[in-house]
Amino acid sequence: MIRNEGLHHVSIIVSDLERSKSFYERVLGLREIERPPFGFPGAWYAVGGSGQQLHIIVHDGETKRAGGIDSRDGHFAVSVSDYGDAIDWLERHGIEYRANPNSMTGFAQIFMLDPDRNIIELNAAMRPEGREA
Repeated sequence: MIRNEGLHHVSIIVSDLERSKSFYERVLGLREIERPPFGFPGAWYAVGGSGQQLHIIVHDGETKRAGGIDSRDGHFAVSVSDYGDAIDWLERHGIEYRANPNSMTGFAQIFMLDPDRNIIELNAAMRPEGREA
């Protein structure tokens, strides 16, 4: 049996490194961390304080999605401390999103797209009365 110890990183494909770095730093507030000198462009980010990482990789292949926000498509999720603050932040930055404050999952969700149409979920605890935190 494989005994997992947690999720180390998620890698996503981007087409414009500087545009993507701006998005992940400015919109999601991620902190860039050191990356080995691979022979292709990209960047690594710390996500939270438990060692998880997001790796963005520049790739010219045809693996990017063209559609809109689809919560059933491949995505990664980042937990946020305050659902309402996250919504306010996205609106102030003109980021399109789809909110699901009373998800049957037991946590409030926000789905959005990065500049390359990668789907990102933000989630937060719901208040006991079913309202988002």
